[in-house]
Amino acid sequence: MNKLAVAPILKEIAAIFSAAGKEVYLVGGSVRDLMLGRNSTDWDLASNARPEEVMQLFKRVIPTGIKHGTVTIRYKNLSIEVTTFRTESTYSDGRRPDEIQYAATIEEDLSRRDFTMNALAIKLPQGILVDPYNGQNDIRHKRIRCVGSAKERFSEDGLRPMRAVRFAAQLGFNPDNETIAAIPGALPITAKVAAERIREELDKTIASDSPQTGLVIMEETGLLRLILPELDACRGVEQKGYHNYDVFDHSILSCAYAAKKAYSQEVRMAALYHDLGKPLTVKIGEDETRTFYNHEKESVRLAEGIMQRFRYSNAVSEKVLRLISAHMFHYEDNWKDSAVRRFIARTGEDLLPELFNLRMADAAGTTGTEPNPSPILQFKNRIESVLADNRVLSLKDLAVNGNDLLSIGVKPGKYVGIILNELLESVLDDPDLNSREKLLEIAKNIKQQRY
Repeated sequence: MNKLAVAPILKEIAAIFSAAGKEVYLVGGSVRDLMLGRNSTDWDLASNARPEEVMQLFKRVIPTGIKHGTVTIRYKNLSIEVTTFRTESTYSDGRRPDEIQYAATIEEDLSRRDFTMNALAIKLPQGILVDPYNGQNDIRHKRIRCVGSAKERFSEDGLRPMRAVRFAAQLGFNPDNETIAAIPGALPITAKVAAERIREELDKTIASDSPQTGLVIMEETGLLRLILPELDACRGVEQKGYHNYDVFDHSILSCAYAAKKAYSQEVRMAALYHDLGKPLTVKIGEDETRTFYNHEKESVRLAEGIMQRFRYSNAVSEKVLRLISAHMFHYEDNWKDSAVRRFIARTGEDLLPELFNLRMADAAGTTGTEPNPSPILQFKNRIESVLADNRVLSLKDLAVNGNDLLSIGVKPGKYVGIILNELLESVLDDPDLNSREKLLEIAKNIKQQRY
């Protein structure tokens, strides 16, 4: 058996188990990472010590999953999960075992793992590798292979197909033929998994260096139709006259570019979802060219459904939807300064850097090549020039407020907001109007003429 270097603090923890006559092993992704030459401090341990025994061995222990044999020890500012060797029975909810049984050996425990690359353990403190399913060889060959029967492993836990997709995107590994072939039959089990757990795997796929790898596997196996039917519907929607690719390929190429450039997660999501509305808005001309007028509005509606379905936070949802809504801007050199100010006010100054990143990703997905950055750079420079002259972009920047309008006799209620917005429009046209005296004079005229 191979021997591996073990962190000193793990040896300290192992010594406490050994002194009590108990075995302990490092398991999970951290072992896989060691095989890949990566450092990891996200440590999980497995032991033949029962949860109550672990709680006696350490001063600070949190019963995080004691029903399933898991507790979390706090040791020198580290939190480390310790799970008793176990086997599992039926999975009626498609995710968690209905019951567990404690096992006698680490080999029995590893038999319940999903993939061979995750069915590795390191005996502590010696550093001896335990590899009953030849996972080390699969890691060496960048292969994702299930422990035992792929059909059985996926029937136990419907999240495992999504984990296979995520590992393919994150690690650059390829699922073997049996693993791929087992995914379509497991879709009814995957459909039972809680939305939050699906979201977690989907987010990790999108956050990876190669999200397109996972997304293509999802499409080929039917996972995409189950998880993201809105994106799956984009396959085959041609864009002759504008793009080199159909809407689906364009979308995943845009997302891939965003990943290549290490853009934010929200930009990656917006790149993936920005054209969801095209299948619903396509019009085919006599020359076979396609148009997709107002598709961004449909894209926002469909993306909002995805955000709600997977219970994203309001902050993430809002940013992704704002990016999608604004992605169709068309700047031209002949824009007046007032038009630039209106664009900034409408879009939000805070969103501009990520919106420009989305535009670059969109352009990359159009041709499949590195886009010309000059148009974006020109627009950025123009915006910086306009902002240097004046930064009145919202109601809070006006030299007057609602109380000032009340002082000249505007009735409380909706008219205050209406007049303030009209004053903002005036200042966007001519920033020199942003003084209390001038704005109150304009407000008086608006009040006399209309209200």
